[in-house]
Amino acid sequence: MAEIKQYRKSELALMYFPECESKEGALSNLKSWIKGNKKLFTELKKCGMPPRKKSYTPKEVALIFHYLGAP
Repeated sequence: MAEIKQYRKSELALMYFPECESKEGALSNLKSWIKGNKKLFTELKKCGMPPRKKSYTPKEVALIFHYLGAP
């Protein structure tokens, strides 16, 4: 099971989508999952998650794991 800690967005995306050929593809898939989960997206926005930030905080990772399951 993955550890709750700070992750670069691309690193976490590749954990969820290891079959993707590129980190960009994995990141696009993870973004789609997050935007598709309205509760998760709302909670991340409450944390003040700026869209261009390069990493997720441990709190954001905990929310992602809660709503999407750990990779």
